[in-house]
Amino acid sequence: MQSNVQSPSQDAAPQPAPSATDPVVDVEQAEAALVEHYPRLVRLAYLVLPPGLGRNRRVLTAHSLTQRALPRGRTPSTVIPAQSTGREGDAGYAFVRLRVVRAALEAGLPLRRRAWPKRSQLPPLLPQVWGLRLFPRSGGADELALDQQLSALSGAGRAAYVLRGLEKLQDGDAREVLTAAGVADVDAALKEADGVPARYALLDSPEFDPCSLQARPTDLVRRRQRGKAALAAGAAVVVCGALLALPGDGWGPDGAAAPPYAQNPAARDALDPGKLTRVSPAAWKTSARTDFSVWPARGGLTGDKALLRRALAVWARPGKTVRVSATPGTPSGGPAGPPQLLYAGTVDAARVVILHDGLRIARYAEPKDGTGGAALDFARVDGARRAEATAVVLGRADGNVRYLTAPWVTKVAERDLLKPGSGAMELPLTDGVTAPLASPAQRSGACTSWNVLQLTDGSGKRLMTDLGELVPARLTTGRPGSAGEVDGSQDLRTWAPFACSLSAVRGQGVRSVNAWRYAEQPLPDASGSASWVCTRAETWRGGGTRALAQFHTPGVRYGAVVAKAEDAPACGERDPHVLAGVLWRSEAGRWYLLAAGSRGTSSVSATGGVRASAPGHLLAVPARRGARAELKGTLPDGRTISGLR
Repeated sequence: MQSNVQSPSQDAAPQPAPSATDPVVDVEQAEAALVEHYPRLVRLAYLVLPPGLGRNRRVLTAHSLTQRALPRGRTPSTVIPAQSTGREGDAGYAFVRLRVVRAALEAGLPLRRRAWPKRSQLPPLLPQVWGLRLFPRSGGADELALDQQLSALSGAGRAAYVLRGLEKLQDGDAREVLTAAGVADVDAALKEADGVPARYALLDSPEFDPCSLQARPTDLVRRRQRGKAALAAGAAVVVCGALLALPGDGWGPDGAAAPPYAQNPAARDALDPGKLTRVSPAAWKTSARTDFSVWPARGGLTGDKALLRRALAVWARPGKTVRVSATPGTPSGGPAGPPQLLYAGTVDAARVVILHDGLRIARYAEPKDGTGGAALDFARVDGARRAEATAVVLGRADGNVRYLTAPWVTKVAERDLLKPGSGAMELPLTDGVTAPLASPAQRSGACTSWNVLQLTDGSGKRLMTDLGELVPARLTTGRPGSAGEVDGSQDLRTWAPFACSLSAVRGQGVRSVNAWRYAEQPLPDASGSASWVCTRAETWRGGGTRALAQFHTPGVRYGAVVAKAEDAPACGERDPHVLAGVLWRSEAGRWYLLAAGSRGTSSVSATGGVRASAPGHLLAVPARRGARAELKGTLPDGRTISGLR
């Protein structure tokens, strides 16, 4: 994928318009490449950026450019993406690498008086680190000499040297990347890079690693002077604010709630802490329902009426300083009647109240030393059954998460979904509150683990994963309509290659995610056997579902997303059929179109750039690199299904 950005520098040239045959890279494929190869891409950006920026700004700019390398939109693609081992042949990695190189070259261009600066030429807004200078670890004399030699090159020359040395590209491939990045004179850039000795092994040194950093303070004397000035200005603002607030009613005992928080008797009843619904600790044992409605009130602050009153008042009318969040499709208005109290207590450095009104879970949190920085979060949970009403997030801190579990949960453990054979590590459980465990929703950088919560109750074990919301999502496996819990070595092995793809549905109000291994396909050229898995995320609101077809080849740790469908019944309980394809290169260097439908598919056919058909649910035919094809499957009853795209 290429862009029509033009640059005024001699290092850049107008870029050609996209060709009709150019592959279109989907955002999931680009995101997977960015996550998997993030350290290498940041190192690439750091090396191409001009050393004159200074090491601290170079580090932050390299991270900023890399994190902005994803395409902005989720552009649908008619291309059947390529899949291969490692970075070679990975269209997603090639696309992200090109955007990183292009942005790093643009960042080195001088600003012009009569032209708006490009975003990459400005200091990064994020990430920022206050009070510290960050820079890579110092190397030896060889690394210092190489850094000095690279600093003497133009941006295009540095890019040529780094593509040769770090990316191991031949001159022909490096020429293509530099041309696509907008370099005006590629031959001059390559010749310039020839003037630096080919000590490529040094590029892997910690000297050039912006992910392994040292930290030092900034100018402490200047910081102290600025701090005093800021403190004086802040005090003036506080005094003025207090004077302005004196004549009115103010926030009073309701903390972060905006006045007036209740204007009619029904609303006042709903916000009276004395009228909160409290369930007996043994109610779930005899109730016909096992959901959030039978959770007892737990925590050490269930009798703190002032805290409960603040939580209810903020729920009804949050003030301007309250951070409010809600999962998609969840209303954030006040409760219609007195809600049910699930928890009130201290969690790490905050006081937390969890409430349930039959439709939603509401979490109010405030610091232990005041109400400044209060937060209010909502999650929709209507229709929750025993399997989904098993845990609620109490708090997150330092990359960890704590849960409040259902009263019928007897044991909790932490398990790494990427390591199915590593076993589960049991966690302490105190009055339904778990010990902290690592949260994949809090993680940044490469996906090297995916920790999930394993819950045990009278009906068996189930896995729940944190997707950045109040209620964790349930993980299942099996054919839609008969999917079951992830319990057993085979189920865990099914999920392992695809765990990192869960990041694609973070913050979407996901209720459950099912992984279904719908086909096994022998690979051409005696390359082994590949697995086809459909992962489908169901949401609490019903809409916004997403199905991903993923392809997993031998020797590759992670599965690759090759197709997707949103708000479609495919791969779900209503329509348990799926068809997807991939353009794949064998170890012998030959390209093939591979396609697989779920069992029960009578035939598969391809049209467009590849024309072929085969009986049964599998198709494997030779193809040209970059070919486009449309897939169609036929079911025994004559109905046709289209390939996910």
